[in-house]
Amino acid sequence: MYYFLEAEGAAMNGTVNMISTLVLLVAMVAIFYFFMYRPQKKQEKETKSMLDSLQVGDEITTIGGIIGKIVSIKDETVLIETTKDCTKIRILRTAVRHVDVKAEDAD
Repeated sequence: MYYFLEAEGAAMNGTVNMISTLVLLVAMVAIFYFFMYRPQKKQEKETKSMLDSLQVGDEITTIGGIIGKIVSIKDETVLIETTKDCTKIRILRTAVRHVDVKAEDAD
């Protein structure tokens, strides 16, 4: 009888260990999702929205640190004017880091 209870306790202990390991694994996946994956997707969505809303007259900063004003926009390229001497540079739309001043705010 004693051996039967000991075997039953060992089986129960193994089940508890397996369940606690499974709960820990699920908790780690949830933490990974909420602290890494979700914020990254949110930032990608905000960046895409910003790039889609670019318009002529916006003052921007590129990922290379160039500051300029948008003169024209074509498919995937943007033409910016960087100085008062009308120096123009054509860049990819994806090279825009952020919009400093929106066109309607500059007026």
